[in-house]
Amino acid sequence: MQRTKLTLGALVASTALAGMASAQTELTLWYHGAGNEVESNILGGIIEDFNGAQEDWQVTVESFPQESYNDSVVASALAGNLPCILDVDGPVMPNWAWAGYLQPLPISQEAIDGHLDATIGRWDGEIYSVGLWDAAVALYARQSTLDELGLRTPSLEEPWTKEEFMGALEAAKASGNYDFALDLGTAWTGEWYPYAFSPFLQSFGGDIVDRDGYQTAEGALNGEAAMEFGAWWQSLFAEGYAPGTSQDPADRDSGFIEGKYAFSWNGNWAAANTLASVENADDVVFLPAPDFGNGSTIGAASWQFGVSSACEHPEGAAAFVEHALQDEYLAAFSDGIGLIPATKEAAQMTESYAEGGPLAVFFDLSAEQALVRPVSPGYVVAAKVFEKALSDIANGADVADTLDAAVDEIDDDIEANQGYGH
Repeated sequence: MQRTKLTLGALVASTALAGMASAQTELTLWYHGAGNEVESNILGGIIEDFNGAQEDWQVTVESFPQESYNDSVVASALAGNLPCILDVDGPVMPNWAWAGYLQPLPISQEAIDGHLDATIGRWDGEIYSVGLWDAAVALYARQSTLDELGLRTPSLEEPWTKEEFMGALEAAKASGNYDFALDLGTAWTGEWYPYAFSPFLQSFGGDIVDRDGYQTAEGALNGEAAMEFGAWWQSLFAEGYAPGTSQDPADRDSGFIEGKYAFSWNGNWAAANTLASVENADDVVFLPAPDFGNGSTIGAASWQFGVSSACEHPEGAAAFVEHALQDEYLAAFSDGIGLIPATKEAAQMTESYAEGGPLAVFFDLSAEQALVRPVSPGYVVAAKVFEKALSDIANGADVADTLDAAVDEIDDDIEANQGYGH
C-alpha cells in the first residue's frame, strides 16, 4: 500500500511539472557550433539550467555548422523565418542590425558590468549583442630564442618598437636556424586577414575605413600611414622574413612547434596545444603586438548572443542571455574550448586564465590592446576587399595602386548602400 502511495505521488508531481513546462513560452536559439561536442554540451547545460530555474521561458537550440551559419541566417531573414535568439559574430552584428535581422537587446547594465568591452556588441548607440568570451592574438616565441639572439623581452608596458621588431626578424633570419623568421598564418584566409593584420595597419596610423563617420576609406586605407604599412607588409615576403600566401597549412599548424619559425602570430585558441606539444612549455612566451608608431593593437570581438527582429519576447531572450553570463558558465566555456572568459572573476575560476596561469597573459592582452574591427554594416564587404588587397600586395602587386583600388571598391559599396545608416 505504501508503494502505491509513492507511485501516485510521483504521478501527481510529474503532472505538475508537465503543466509548468507547457506554460513556458518557447524561445528558439540558433547556434553556430554544430559538430563541436564540448561546446554543444556546455551550451546544453546552460539551457537546461535556465529552463529549470524559472517558469516563463523554455529555450530550445538548433545548431548549424559554422561554415554555413551566416548564410542560413540571411536566407531565413529574407524568408521571414528567424528564431528568437541568434548567435552572431561580433564584427558582423552591425550589418545584421542595419539589415533589420536584430533588435536591441534589453539587457541590464548590472549583467554586463566588468565585462571585457569587446564582448559587448554596440550599434547606433544601443546594445545588440553580448558574448561569453573573446579571443586575442600574440606573438609566440621562445625565451631561449630571445636570449640566443640577444633580444629584449617585450612587455605590455613596453612592447617592441618597429625597429626592435624588424631587428628581431633580421636576427632570426641571419641565424640560419629557421625556415622563416615569422609565421603570419597566411595559409588561413577569410576573417583572419582583417582580424589579425588590420591591427598592424592601425598601429601604423591607418585603418580599413575612416571611423569618423564611416563614410569613406579615403585617407585611412590609402593615406601616408597606410602606404607605409603596405610597403612594410610587402617587405616581409619580398625579403624572405615570412612565408607567402602559398604557405602549407600543416606548417601553420605545427611550424612553430617544430622550430621552423622563430616567431608566430597566432591566437589564444592555439596556445594550449602549443604548450602541450613543444619540448619545453616553460620556454614559450606570448608577446604583445609591436608598436609601429601609434600604439600596440590587436583585434577583438568574437561570437555573441542577440535577439532577432522576429522575436516577440525580447525580454525572455534577455533573461536567457543574462542567465548565460554568470561567471561559472563563462569559466566552463573557457575551460572547454580555450577562449578568454569575458570577466576577470570568471578568468580566476579557470585552469588557464587565472592569475599565474599559462594563458593569463591573453586576458591582459585583450583588456589592454584590443580594438574592435570597424563597427559598421559595411564591414562585411570592406573585410573581403582588405583581405584581397593584402594578399595581392604580399604577392608583389603595386602597393599604391592596390590600396587606391581597395578604397574605390569600399567607397562604391558605401555609396550604393546610402552610407549604411551612419
